[in-house]
Amino acid sequence: MDQHKLPESTLPELGSQSTVAQILEGTQELNIRQIKALAARFQVPATLFL
Repeated sequence: MDQHKLPESTLPELGSQSTVAQILEGTQELNIRQIKALAARFQVPATLFL
């Protein structure tokens, strides 16, 4: 997110803004659907998000 200068609100792949905030705070983990969506969006291996 830092490299792409993305605010939390620009990651609808993860869910609501509160979900994104929880993931970034470390109180919620990414699920498989979210990992696949992020990997596709940023064109990186899904393993980077595990």
